[in-house]
Amino acid sequence: MPTPFKRMLMEALRGKMPDDLLPLLPSGLQIIGDVALLSVRPEVEDYVGLMAEFILGKFKFIRTVCLKKGPILGPEKRPQVEVVAGRPSTITVHKEGGCLFKLDVARLMFAKGNIRERARMARVVREGELVLDMFAGIGYFSIPMARTGRPAMIYAVDVNPLAIHYLAENIRLNKVRGLVVPVLADCRRVAEELPDLADRIVMGFLPGTAAFLPHALRALRPEGGTIHYHDVYHERELWWKPIRVLEEAGLRAGYRLAGIAHRRVVKSYGPRLYHVVLDAVFEPA
Repeated sequence: MPTPFKRMLMEALRGKMPDDLLPLLPSGLQIIGDVALLSVRPEVEDYVGLMAEFILGKFKFIRTVCLKKGPILGPEKRPQVEVVAGRPSTITVHKEGGCLFKLDVARLMFAKGNIRERARMARVVREGELVLDMFAGIGYFSIPMARTGRPAMIYAVDVNPLAIHYLAENIRLNKVRGLVVPVLADCRRVAEELPDLADRIVMGFLPGTAAFLPHALRALRPEGGTIHYHDVYHERELWWKPIRVLEEAGLRAGYRLAGIAHRRVVKSYGPRLYHVVLDAVFEPA
């Protein structure tokens, strides 16, 4: 059954494109700030201009419509998008959960599917904790944690200079200077240079996060703490495989996995593949 958006789009484009293509129109769109991102099937790509015209007319707050041209690319997670209507700029400010996130949607990814996880992180961080955000990006987790949880300090690390640029902007916009420290570096090097640092570590990177676990554990305080471990697993591997990975990595680093304080599927990542998060609590072995 078509979504409300698709029904509106089909009605608006009826008579402007072949009737047999109407069912192939997109069921929704991603909105980041005042930018709309469309994913369309190749069969209806010639009608993107008409779709964009409808979107700009229907949703007055949208100022730019972009077409997704392909998958996210490279370790810096760069989107492939093209402006098809509206203002030419792809820089926007997205508001979520009382936080402001400034970014360029054509150059940096914003995962709308992680909204619940961002909100949860704002609640779990405790006052006075020292936090290491190993893959901070533009502050997806660091900004909510700083605004709500009031930790002592968050070291927000990313290897992408553009992400760090917008992270600094978002620290200013959200008035959390002094709470979030942006660090342009490889998180593995930071963990080696600042060992025994953190009460809480956020590993919001995937897939292949397990390769970074030894470095995260190096940065954990000797008395232990919590690691928020994100990765991708097949449905047959839930939940024994990530727990085994955490247990084995902990033992190699001199820690015991004391428990899993929280676990959940964040979103689907592919056929029978899931982005999951586990809050792993470690204590000295």
